[in-house]
Amino acid sequence: MGVRVTSIMIQGTASSVGKSIICTGLLRIFQQDGYKVHPFKSQNMSNKYALTEDGLKISTAQHLQAIASKINPNPNMNPILLIPNSESGSRVVIKGVDKTDLEAAEYFKHKKDLGKMVFEIFKDIERENDIVVIEGAGSPAEINLNDDDFVNMGLAEMTNSPVLLVADIDRGGVFASIYGTVMLLDESQRKRIKGILINKFRGDITLLKPGLKMIEELVDIPVIGVVPYTHLELEDEDSLTEYDKKCNVIKQNTEDIDLEIDRFAKILRDNIDLDYIYNILGIKND
Repeated sequence: MGVRVTSIMIQGTASSVGKSIICTGLLRIFQQDGYKVHPFKSQNMSNKYALTEDGLKISTAQHLQAIASKINPNPNMNPILLIPNSESGSRVVIKGVDKTDLEAAEYFKHKKDLGKMVFEIFKDIERENDIVVIEGAGSPAEINLNDDDFVNMGLAEMTNSPVLLVADIDRGGVFASIYGTVMLLDESQRKRIKGILINKFRGDITLLKPGLKMIEELVDIPVIGVVPYTHLELEDEDSLTEYDKKCNVIKQNTEDIDLEIDRFAKILRDNIDLDYIYNILGIKND
């Protein structure tokens, strides 16, 4: 394959398409296959958070991904956490510590300095691990936010990471969301997307297959998996949940969380081209 790549990035066509859980499943798969893995999301906006053993704040999603990786949660997994406290402002948490309240426009003035900090943290993580699974935020097609971006394609370029694009078929318009996302990117960014994952599928996949072939031809990117809609008892990081969950009301123990992560990792293994993913990472997995 050539030079081995140490990171892979999961981006989405929109928020809540399943980026976090796909990252969680991949981290568990890589961990099961014997690799030292680490989650990373440069910036997360969430109205919920977890605390590390040191009392530092980290997003619920990266806390779950730490469990999937079989490592202790730490704030480097999520260097910037934005906790919304108004329609246009957030509490800014840097490396697990509350720093200040900022309106969105004021926060964006600091993007260059924050991007440098994020990249330095990533390089430290990369040196110590076999595979870093990076989660994007929102969508890379938010073209108004592309200047000095360090959460989506800007971060993929900084870290030289191949990208898998996740789309949610359950909400409808999946092919339009894939095509629109890819076409709004510049050519170098499109080339960085190595595969498409369609998430939350219900029904007869034979009816979907003609559409998969057409979208592959339209965007020149392979669809490497169709993941079935799965009810998971794993805590959501915000209020955008699609069904009631006991775990959002009653705290789970780590053993129960592990079982659910293992269950989803098995579903992922059965429905994605894992050999293809290892191939783009430059890893020959026996």
